[in-house]
Amino acid sequence: MGKVIFIDVDGTLLDYENKLPASADRAIKEARKNGHRVYICTGRSEAEVYDYIWNIGLDGMIGGNGSYVKDEDTVVMHQLITLEQCKHIVDWCHSRNLEFYLESNNGLFASENFEEKGNPVIKVYCQRKGKENASEQTVRTVFPEMIYGGGLYRDDCNKVSFILNSYQDHLDSIKEFPDLKPGTWGGAGEIALFGDLGVKGIDKAHAIDELLKHLGASLEDTFAFGDAKVDIPMLEYCNVGVAVNSGGDEIKAMADYVTDDVDQDGIYKAFVHFGLIDDVLNLC
Repeated sequence: MGKVIFIDVDGTLLDYENKLPASADRAIKEARKNGHRVYICTGRSEAEVYDYIWNIGLDGMIGGNGSYVKDEDTVVMHQLITLEQCKHIVDWCHSRNLEFYLESNNGLFASENFEEKGNPVIKVYCQRKGKENASEQTVRTVFPEMIYGGGLYRDDCNKVSFILNSYQDHLDSIKEFPDLKPGTWGGAGEIALFGDLGVKGIDKAHAIDELLKHLGASLEDTFAFGDAKVDIPMLEYCNVGVAVNSGGDEIKAMADYVTDDVDQDGIYKAFVHFGLIDDVLNLC
């Protein structure tokens, strides 16, 4: 077995307009030809991994920030929020007028007013990522297959994201849900745009450990690529941790190597730098 490579999706493999650079597609294809295994390691659930991502040719995925592990067609691990926990979250969000969406491998299920409340928030999110057409982004462009009007009491949830009316909502979620793992995204600290609630005791590093056991692979042969705070555990755990230059200062400071932005061929250049592929595109 060659190396085992883990790549975050949003901001690392894809830009924040959900575009896959041709060079990243080529890098993964060439790496797999060379005998390496490539997995996405993402906060997304499987329902958010669209065909154009799978069509790159991946060996599997880690989803839900570590709650779901899949190697080819084999589900290695899947830890879900319970139905009772899901009901608690939905009722709590409703009581605080927080719009949310449930993240399941069977789809993304939006609350009643998520689209209306989410459109301006998505624009801010894209602006912070430096996208020129941020003002044109909507919930439907960022989440093209989101389901509206679906059942919200579910037993198939990996995690739940909710729009923060204020940072206090996140702080209160920590007290309200001691049995879950609270987090934020879309900004650091008090400028965060979303809170989320997931399975307690899991992260991307734990999921990678479970997958390596399944594969019989060595930690010495691992590479991790990411851009955000949630990716730090996997960069710390893997033998080589690579941050993209557009990532946060915290992850860049701890990474073994910082590559160019996703839309500046960062994945491809890092693969060449570490000898995973040859520079067939002459970009380095």
